[in-house]
Amino acid sequence: MSLTEAIAAVKAGRFVLVHDDKGRENEIDMVIAAEHVKPQHVAAMRNDAGGLLCLAIANEITSKLGLVYMHDMIAGMGKVNPVFTKLTEGKAAYGDKPSFSIAVNHRDTYTGITDNDRALTISKMAEVCKSIDAGGIEYFVKNFMAPGHVPILIASKRLLHDRMGHTELCVYLMQLAGMTPAVAICEMMDSKTHRALSVKDAQQYADKSGIPLVDSSELKAHAKVA
Repeated sequence: MSLTEAIAAVKAGRFVLVHDDKGRENEIDMVIAAEHVKPQHVAAMRNDAGGLLCLAIANEITSKLGLVYMHDMIAGMGKVNPVFTKLTEGKAAYGDKPSFSIAVNHRDTYTGITDNDRALTISKMAEVCKSIDAGGIEYFVKNFMAPGHVPILIASKRLLHDRMGHTELCVYLMQLAGMTPAVAICEMMDSKTHRALSVKDAQQYADKSGIPLVDSSELKAHAKVA
């Protein structure tokens, strides 16, 4: 029932915990639909999760915004400095290339890093995504700046059929919930072990907080990924 509960939580503007796979990153991300993000949500992710707060967006939207992967941008800089080519060689230990693109701030922010500022950037980016074919692109160009404090993650075109990262898992969850496919995600860290929070401890947190925890296997099964 966790997937059903997770979908209901997403629609209601509540948090969901998403586990990728013990054979991959084996991490739990704390996630919430971008269109629901308020300063208190950023504070909760900062305090209870503690990882890097990012905004994952569906590929069809980032393509219309003209966003590209940071990996490709850095590799392209190899023409200027060969060091950049070396920096982009190989893949992460879990087997994928990162889904990072640029990081942005909304122009109405001050430093960009406060709970208020990041919530504003995320919620306004959700509006951009929701109105991508009705002025969203123009709004993005006029009202955002880079570099900023909210890293954008680009989901693979076919989501779970291409990649099984948190970016794809969480964007797919938004689609199942009928929400704008933009989602704030943050890895859950463990201050005692100085590693990622274990699934067991994440489940205890979920139970205590009344937050659904969904595993990639449930999303994979729903998407009919072999």
